[in-house]
Amino acid sequence: MSSQSSVTKRLDGKVALITGGASGLGECTARLFVKHGAKVLVADIQDDLGHSLCQDLGTENIGYVHCDVTCESDVENAVNLVVSKYGKLDIMFNNAGIIGDNEVRVTDTSTENFKRVFDINVLGGFLGAKHAARVMVPAKKGCILFTSSEHGIRVNCISPHATATPLFQKTLGLFDKKGREMIAASAVLKGTVLEPEDFANAALFWPATRLNM
Repeated sequence: MSSQSSVTKRLDGKVALITGGASGLGECTARLFVKHGAKVLVADIQDDLGHSLCQDLGTENIGYVHCDVTCESDVENAVNLVVSKYGKLDIMFNNAGIIGDNEVRVTDTSTENFKRVFDINVLGGFLGAKHAARVMVPAKKGCILFTSSEHGIRVNCISPHATATPLFQKTLGLFDKKGREMIAASAVLKGTVLEPEDFANAALFWPATRLNM
């Protein structure tokens, strides 16, 4: 077997659910997971982008479901769907998140903005972990890219620096070259600009390692 064939099979037989997987980091990760042999269900509220992603990849190994991560019934449905469609859930990637308004000073941040960020970034991740654990605990294996558990479910947290995604550049109001220059200037490794592919490769590494998987 060639080294290339080995690389493309790092997630062979695995099933993943990725929230916020229709664009940005989630989309890139979904593409990479499929490339490496996983069956992926993308859960997002961006229906057009989600369906477009599935059509672009043109494989039965990826599907899409509308899912608002702040709505527990949506998250529960997404987990139930991935299990009914593919038979199990090995990887739960709680990727959905927003940055919120540009105003970062607590005295100027609105309650509505804080609640929206909290509900999507914190509550959404909690609901994802809760319902993933519901099906992973009986199987005594799984990988949740977000939280911890005592039931043999490994915990990993990906904490990237600023990444050149449309969401980040839109938030800064700096696009293309200017946005990338700002990221490079503020990076710990000066001059380095993280791409979505770098993030996706980090997400690929953890579930692909053989630790109770």
